Amino acid sequence: METRLEHDSLGELFVPADKYWGAQTQRSLENFSAGNEKMPMELIRALAIIKKAAADVNVAFGKLDSEKATLIAEVADEIIAGKLDDHFPLVIWQTGSGTQSNMNVNEVIANRGNELAGLKLLHPNDDVNCSQSSNDTFPTAMHIAALIAIEDWLFPVLLEAINVLRHLEETNQDVIKSGRTHLMDAVPLTFGQEISGWSEMLRRDKAMLEDSLKPLSRLALGGTAVGTGLNAPKGFDREVARRISDYTGKAFATEENKFYALTSKGAMVNAHGALKALAADLMKIANDVRWLASGPRTGLAEITIPENEPGSSIMPGKVNPTQAEALTMVAVQVMGNDAAIGFAASQGNFELNVYMPVIASNFLRSVTLLSDSLESFTKRCLVGLKANRTQMKAYVDRSLMLVTALTPIIGYEKAAETSLKAHHEGLTLKEACLALGYLTESQFDEAVRPEKMV
Repeated sequence: METRLEHDSLGELFVPADKYWGAQTQRSLENFSAGNEKMPMELIRALAIIKKAAADVNVAFGKLDSEKATLIAEVADEIIAGKLDDHFPLVIWQTGSGTQSNMNVNEVIANRGNELAGLKLLHPNDDVNCSQSSNDTFPTAMHIAALIAIEDWLFPVLLEAINVLRHLEETNQDVIKSGRTHLMDAVPLTFGQEISGWSEMLRRDKAMLEDSLKPLSRLALGGTAVGTGLNAPKGFDREVARRISDYTGKAFATEENKFYALTSKGAMVNAHGALKALAADLMKIANDVRWLASGPRTGLAEITIPENEPGSSIMPGKVNPTQAEALTMVAVQVMGNDAAIGFAASQGNFELNVYMPVIASNFLRSVTLLSDSLESFTKRCLVGLKANRTQMKAYVDRSLMLVTALTPIIGYEKAAETSLKAHHEGLTLKEACLALGYLTESQFDEAVRPEKMV
């Protein structure tokens, strides 16, 4: 492998000749090798957005000449477009401030920019990192990446799932089925009403996520090392937030209290809490679907779902609710990610939290998993979900909990006696009620009408 000699404040070392990173990135590669999970590219792209915006503002404040700023912006755009992904090799498990990934971006921009210029014009610290510190760029990148991921990846998928459920709700409003509480028979409802609970869950989850975006839109940039803004010009924070808003099309603003912005990760915890709420609701919906589809001969079999692939290597013809299973595993992972994020956010010391890479990576992983799995569940399960009306009617007709309609007429204790007699003696409710002499046949028929109980 061909190499070239690079240097930093600790001295010289060799770097692969075909890579744009420099000495600090190389040191990180040699010192941190836990796992194979790389820093998310969404975060790297967010750092590139920051570098582009900062360069623009630094020109306006006389801290950087326009030629350098133009080069920085050109390379930043290449990073944002995904053209330089191979030059960001660092693992998540590195310095807790994300300094090495910030420097990775600085070095790539400087070396690639110098290549474009044909001379050594850019310095990774003096120029690309001008008016910045890793301590304010990394938390800013976390917020940018998190907000973009929720708005651009998750929301479109959520809306599609809500629309599909709304259609299922409307087309099943007249389908009466047995309700269940504690996994036991309960009074009837329509299948459309049951589905309305699912769709409302997702609508409320989206609303909670929307509420969580405002704290994420507040940026730490301008606080530099400890929140005082040392080495950044006055007003840099507001101007750079405005430029980031322009570049992303999102409404970002500076966080007025930079001491808070550098040390607290509450906005990430809050937003991920909304992701966990979504995961919990998706777990419930997926579990309902696989319970209702269980069978086809010895389960509930109230619905049918698409038969996407064989379900068994030994039982021919078996088809399993695999989309529901995948979604529930994702929900479990998101809940685990939430625990990691919450604990990491609690570990800030003095002016900085040094658990930021694990927070950022778990957050973005959750959004990716939820987006991908919900999209698949919607397309490969919900769209093809159908009510088994015959089975639903049969369950309603046999349900002992229709006796609830008798309670206002004969009282709770007599209604309970009727239900227990029917259950223990294998009778219908009507037969038990007539045998006990509590109602006439016409009175029973008038009282127990499932269509009036929903």
